Amino acid sequence: MHNSINDKMIIEIPKISDPRGNLAVIEKDCIPYAIKRVYYLYDVPSDAFRGGHAHKEQQEFLIALSGSFEVVLNDGKSKQRVMLNKPNKGLLIPTGIWRELDNFSSGAVCLVLASGEFDENDYIRDYQDYLNFYV
Repeated sequence: MHNSINDKMIIEIPKISDPRGNLAVIEKDCIPYAIKRVYYLYDVPSDAFRGGHAHKEQQEFLIALSGSFEVVLNDGKSKQRVMLNKPNKGLLIPTGIWRELDNFSSGAVCLVLASGEFDENDYIRDYQDYLNFYV
C-alpha cells in the first residue's frame, strides 16, 4: 500500500511578528524528517510546469517564499490541486505521490526541503512507469 494524496499535509510554519516584519522558523519538529537537501525554483515562466515525477523514498516540503504556484498531486487514483501562496505555510508531500507544479506567478520562488540527497534512482519520471510501480 502506498501513500495517497490524502496523506499530504499543509503545515503552518511558526512565525515571529513584530513591527519590523515577520520571521518564519523551521527547526526541530516542524517537519517530520531531517533536511538533507535544500533547493529552490525561480524565474519559472508562467506557462511552464516543473516536477512531473514521484519519489520512491524521499519526502519533500514545498514553500512559496514569494508569489504563488499550484501543486497537482496524483496518487494514481485521485488528483488534487493545492495553491501555495504564503511563506509561512508549506506542503508536505509524502513518498509515492506524483507531483507537477504550474501556474507560477511573476516572481514566484518555490523552496524545497528534501529528506534525502539527490539520487536519480529514487525518481520515477515517467507517468506510466509510476502507474505500473504503484497502482
